[in-house]
Amino acid sequence: MAAKGTESEAGGPAPGEAGEALFVLLGAGVTLLSHPLIYAKLLIQVGHEPLSPVEGTNLLGRKVLYLPGFFTYARHIVQVDGRMGLFRGLAPRLVSSALCTMTRGSMKKVCPLEDMEHVSNKDDMRTSLRKVVRETSHEMVTQCVSRIISHPFHVISVRCMVQFVGREMKYSSVLSSIGKIFKEEGILGFFVGLVPYLLGDALFLWCCNLMSHFINTYAVDDNQLRQASVIRSYTKFIMGIAVAMLTCPFLLVGNLMAINNCGLVAGLPPYSPVFSSWIQCWKSLAAQGLLFRGSTLFFRRLPASKY
Repeated sequence: MAAKGTESEAGGPAPGEAGEALFVLLGAGVTLLSHPLIYAKLLIQVGHEPLSPVEGTNLLGRKVLYLPGFFTYARHIVQVDGRMGLFRGLAPRLVSSALCTMTRGSMKKVCPLEDMEHVSNKDDMRTSLRKVVRETSHEMVTQCVSRIISHPFHVISVRCMVQFVGREMKYSSVLSSIGKIFKEEGILGFFVGLVPYLLGDALFLWCCNLMSHFINTYAVDDNQLRQASVIRSYTKFIMGIAVAMLTCPFLLVGNLMAINNCGLVAGLPPYSPVFSSWIQCWKSLAAQGLLFRGSTLFFRRLPASKY
């Protein structure tokens, strides 16, 4: 009987644990590769424009002023801080990513949900819609829990990165940053900017899942399209790209609130107003037409108000 023992009984990792560890490693790899992009995007979101715009032409041949794109911006960071400067704030972001992955895995074990089956028959619309609502609700709870648990490290990562603006060293390591935030702002300091992030997550999940469901049910017909199953497999991905634009203002406001009045140049006047709430921040950006600032890293036109 001893010879038939499982690997986990012999001291090795169980299949589920190995799979979870693999997802954590893959997530860390994606986080590492995407960090320079996220870093440049964050600096653009907070309004840091150290380089002058250049003149170019649009599709109609008219002359317009373009702000530096990602590659030009990244080159500037390298010139100031060296190549390793592109990875400022990476450590807390890796911790945040790992916590997200592990939390989602634990939630699936604690609250499992049966696989959703697509219903192509329009007469079963009510039944299939009920399943989509149940699935999306489950996804939303999982996403919200993982967001809440990982958010403190997201705040630390954001603050580490925006120190580039004022050349500060207030937030140097994960542990020292935890101590500073707790001492200056208390427990709530770890959750600044959380609400707009949660709202953005909920908006993304519901819009993406419902739009995909209606398209797959009404627009994709099994009897007329041979590749219907293939098309359905890409619908959610395509909808995700489209819906992601709707969440940009929520991510922007969340990041600005994460650095709001925290003692860094990027979050204080005259560089940035001090906001009493994320709603005030939203209204201020909306009034200036800046709710989608940082939504793109290429072909960034200079706002008309700055001409």
